[in-house]
Amino acid sequence: MPYLPSLVLVVVGVVALVAVVIRVVGSLRHFTKASSLVGDNVGDGVGLLKARSAALGVAFAERRKDQPRVRSTDRGRQEDHRA
Repeated sequence: MPYLPSLVLVVVGVVALVAVVIRVVGSLRHFTKASSLVGDNVGDGVGLLKARSAALGVAFAERRKDQPRVRSTDRGRQEDHRA
């Protein structure tokens, strides 16, 4: 019976280790959810920024002085220009 205190200590250590592992896994799940939400929001913002910068590039290209401006009112109706 001299092994009883050591055995109790090992069991208490295993129980404590299991409790810590369960809490760490739960925290990792919460962290994963939060990081994916942040990543989605950042990705949406980056996509919006790219779209805005592309729109500005198109607008600046249309406003260049070396290109003639086409007035949209001179085009007429689409139905009138059928081939």
